[in-house]
Amino acid sequence: MLKAMRKNVKSLSPVLWIVIAAFVITIFAVWGGASRVGESGGNNKVVQIGKEVITAEEYFQVLRQRIEAMQKDYPELNLEMIKQLNLPQQILEQMIQQRLLLSLAKEMGLKVTDQELQEKIISYPVFQRDGKFIGFEEYKRILDWNHIPIGQFEDSLRDEILLTKVLQLLTAGVAVTEEEAWESYRNQNETAKIEYLVASAEGFPVSYDPNEEELRSYFESNKSKYQIPEKREGQLVFIKTEELKKQIIVSDSEIENYYRQHINQFKEPAKIKVSRIYLTYTEPDKQQVIEQSKNLKARLDSGEDFSELARIYSQDEKAADGGDWGYYDWQAFTAEEIQVINQLEVGQVSEPVDLGYAISILKATEKMPEITKPLDEVKAMIQNNLLEQKAREQASERMEKLAKIAKKTRSLEQAAKREGLTSQETGLLTAGEPIPEIDSSGFLSQTLFELDEKELSSPIFTYEGVGLVQLTRIEPQHQASFEEVQTQVLNDFLNDIKKEKIKEKLASLIHDQAISWEKIAEENNLEYKRVETHKRGQYLSLIDNTEVLDNLVFSLPLNQPSEPFETAEGYAVVRVLERKEVNREDFARVKDQETENLLNEAREMFLYSYLQKAREDMKIKINYNLFSQVTDDLLGRIGG
Repeated sequence: MLKAMRKNVKSLSPVLWIVIAAFVITIFAVWGGASRVGESGGNNKVVQIGKEVITAEEYFQVLRQRIEAMQKDYPELNLEMIKQLNLPQQILEQMIQQRLLLSLAKEMGLKVTDQELQEKIISYPVFQRDGKFIGFEEYKRILDWNHIPIGQFEDSLRDEILLTKVLQLLTAGVAVTEEEAWESYRNQNETAKIEYLVASAEGFPVSYDPNEEELRSYFESNKSKYQIPEKREGQLVFIKTEELKKQIIVSDSEIENYYRQHINQFKEPAKIKVSRIYLTYTEPDKQQVIEQSKNLKARLDSGEDFSELARIYSQDEKAADGGDWGYYDWQAFTAEEIQVINQLEVGQVSEPVDLGYAISILKATEKMPEITKPLDEVKAMIQNNLLEQKAREQASERMEKLAKIAKKTRSLEQAAKREGLTSQETGLLTAGEPIPEIDSSGFLSQTLFELDEKELSSPIFTYEGVGLVQLTRIEPQHQASFEEVQTQVLNDFLNDIKKEKIKEKLASLIHDQAISWEKIAEENNLEYKRVETHKRGQYLSLIDNTEVLDNLVFSLPLNQPSEPFETAEGYAVVRVLERKEVNREDFARVKDQETENLLNEAREMFLYSYLQKAREDMKIKINYNLFSQVTDDLLGRIGG
């Protein structure tokens, strides 16, 4: 599941992410603000981009929206998965990219006219009826029904138009040649049916015990690959919020006040559950389908079961579910259907709706008015939120006080003793290395690499609590000595012996054409795989070196085994059973589309490089403490 979610997160190109970001920043249902961040008038900027800022509230809302969207596709999504996917960091990066481009658009003097905005609004099918704009009152009603303020919606559209303009200007000079398009077409469309054998060194026994002289000789021959990265050590004081929570009491009056002040957080909007019978038609059979829809409507009016008829006659993806589109999925229907749905009473079945290519019969199976969850139902969640807030506030206050004392004494260890807190050494850490039970995200070790020696950090918020660290030692990157990496050298030495034996074994097994490779795998404890359609660059299980593999697959004569080639875990051999090749005539028929696809990819790559350079030039400042504090606030609510 995690692999599928990673694919989902990365499925949109950078440009599309940026355009989407323009909407998610401003179009959202109110869900409660970012805790108390910024309420006291302090620094509420998560990111400073020149004169532009991303506030804690904006980041909170965008992160919430993205996580909620993913939870609809992946109900099992939990806090641990969110952390493993690095969703908070990815979302913040997308927001930064969007602001960079909007800032650039302003520098270029780009503007959005009222006419451009109107054309954008009118272009949305949901705001059209019979190919015409539905009118301002209906347009406003649709936005109100979805809890979207009209000003925010139109501001988001202006941002999208601006982004489109600046993207077009930036990428106007990007071009691709016909030969590049041909190579791309070949890579995408030439395929091969292959089978391969993989032998892993892990399960291959080696009864050899090298002496120290052999290991030292191996080390000297491969010395360049044994490097010790820079490591840093610090003195650390850390307060866990879970420990503080045990000492905190939240009163009923505080819970009631929170409930009143954040009442929108506990509102659930009105919902309609919809079922549909969907009958498609072409011009020759249109009249027949219309008559069929009328007959179905008559049967429904006489009391026949809607879901049963949907299973038999409906032609959309929910037919097998009795035509049940639930509370939300139906909102992707046409504007005509949505208008009919909003006028239905509970249990009412619509007249057949002619969409011009299909007939739709709709039923409102349930209608739920907007409700506000009662206090009793959300009391435990509020209590947890308040405990988390108070614990973090207390930890933050103690750390601020400790930091002031440590700056005077120039010793975090002495300051901690004075305040009755325990300090500890972090041990040597690489940048971003987690500290078990204290900082699973690596914020603390990353901070060590931003400090000068003896320098004290500001309070650092992690998922587990609040910390303060002072850099005490830097161990620069250096060539490893034999003693430092002796165990690794031994493992590498034995692994090379194993690989050499594996290579010899594979080479000796594959020359008998009469024996199937599947049988060879069974008899020799090897992995056998068969791929019906392999393309260049395609990931294959157990083989990491796709470049070498593709060179073999698209050059070997059919049915001829390759020589063994190295993989991360051992060696592999491949054989091509069939191969589908393309020619210039095939390419000519789709040349324009292929060129456009490749051009879009080239624009994406150019834009990515441009934004990386823009980031450096703008000297973006990220308030990592506030970022983690807001992230923790939202993730805490999800956990609650």
